[in-house]
Amino acid sequence: MMHPLLHTPYLDNDLLQQRDKMVATLKQRFKTYGYQQIQTATLEPYDLYVGNPKIGNTDEMIKVMDTSGKVLVLRPDVTIPITQQIATAHMNVGEDTRLFYIMDVFGYRFEDDQKQRTQAGVEYFSNRTPAGDAEVIALAIHILKDCGFPEFKLEIGHAGFFRALLAQANLSNEQIAPLQTYIQTKNIAEMVDYLATLPIQETVKEAMQHIPFLYGEPNEVMEGIKQNGLNGIVQAELTYLVDVYNSIQAYGLTDHIVFNLGLINDMNYYSDVIFQGFVNQVGNPVVMGGRYDGLGDYFGARIPAIGFAFDVDLLLHAAKQHGLFTTLKEDEPIAVSYNISQQKEALAIALALRERGYAVVTYSTNDNRQAASKETVHIICETDSYNLYHGEQAISFQHISEVIQLLQERGS
Repeated sequence: MMHPLLHTPYLDNDLLQQRDKMVATLKQRFKTYGYQQIQTATLEPYDLYVGNPKIGNTDEMIKVMDTSGKVLVLRPDVTIPITQQIATAHMNVGEDTRLFYIMDVFGYRFEDDQKQRTQAGVEYFSNRTPAGDAEVIALAIHILKDCGFPEFKLEIGHAGFFRALLAQANLSNEQIAPLQTYIQTKNIAEMVDYLATLPIQETVKEAMQHIPFLYGEPNEVMEGIKQNGLNGIVQAELTYLVDVYNSIQAYGLTDHIVFNLGLINDMNYYSDVIFQGFVNQVGNPVVMGGRYDGLGDYFGARIPAIGFAFDVDLLLHAAKQHGLFTTLKEDEPIAVSYNISQQKEALAIALALRERGYAVVTYSTNDNRQAASKETVHIICETDSYNLYHGEQAISFQHISEVIQLLQERGS
């Protein structure tokens, strides 16, 4: 059952502050890796997604119609429109383009009742290299460390691993779909029964049966692949995956890495390395990503890239589960109360304080409004006197500069 936080249609002030703090942490870490922020349109042409199975399932998208009768969709994905923008601009991948985003995505695919989720992620447009892929994975790990999670794992696989085995089997899409589901759910018994019905070689069947077991410490997984004779079939994919892992070792982050050769991402545009991150006590991945070198081809441009997206809502839920929310000090507003005859002077004081960054609320003593109890600092402007009240202490003043000094001395 999903945590109630994820069903709530709104967040209270405390959760909003925690969310803002988390987003600020994400933004700062993105920037330390040289990424610049980008924004795409919330409403996109339906034609951007229809007609290509790699682009996504249009049945899961929320569609609307504009006044001209054109069908639009609420942004279901971020990688696709960003890739289109880069392709349209004919940007040179040699420029090492690094972009990050904090945006909402919409659709009917989410497991909870919400139709809107916030994603925070990066897109790194550059030629494929193990070092480049390792850096993106290191960034994802770095963020989980920044968030304070004591234990987490990043599963790394390769989209080409399963495809290399499928190339030996010559199966239709209808035959592949159940097999893919069995591998994702590690349903060994039904997978074995299903494979027995398929017209493929026994060596390939045996190889596929071993896929769900290829999970764990990288060296152990590699040894398992050799023992089961899989390395000859998927040698190119394994060699590249090992090169990426060796590059991650240079960051000293391999304690958080496991290999999962049964990892199959639902986004069909991934081409090479894929990964997903889990934290304890949360069943779903908080981050998912991978390399998608062929996505730009759909838009007429060859722009290899790798990226990932954090589910901010799930990340917030995970932080709450782990007790990682810090006590945030909320600036209490200063209440300025005034006699109507002193309105001009009182509002001038309020404006001066706001210009200096203070939160201020104003009340006329001639109406029925009262300062809230949490407003512990009061300034009362009467006909012949100006007083600042801090708790039980009252201090008279004549000029706004005196107020500023008194507030600074009290840390308000």
